[in-house]
Amino acid sequence: MTGDTRLPAHLEIGAMIKLAEAQGGIATVLSKGERDAGTILLVTISRGSGGQLFERMPQLDGSRAFVPTKSQDIEKPYDFSEYLDRRRRQDIDIWVLEVDIDDPERFVAELPV
Repeated sequence: MTGDTRLPAHLEIGAMIKLAEAQGGIATVLSKGERDAGTILLVTISRGSGGQLFERMPQLDGSRAFVPTKSQDIEKPYDFSEYLDRRRRQDIDIWVLEVDIDDPERFVAELPV
């Protein structure tokens, strides 16, 4: 979706939760943002570990795809959560959705752009 056709953030979050559940995963809203226009951050984990942060970024064709922007470092596990906390403090309208799912790459690939 591009331009004015963007779904309100709360509806997009709801759809992402349903997709995660349909794929046998669990989704948890870690932070609620602005109902209609809030930015969405997606954290994927698999079986409780291996955190990967995805953010929607504009693409050359005008779409907005989720791209990986940060990975959890096994040797510095708190850096990841501290980064998310900083982002929430910087933007109170931000949504953070965590999805624990067996195949995070497949899940992200199935999200609409």
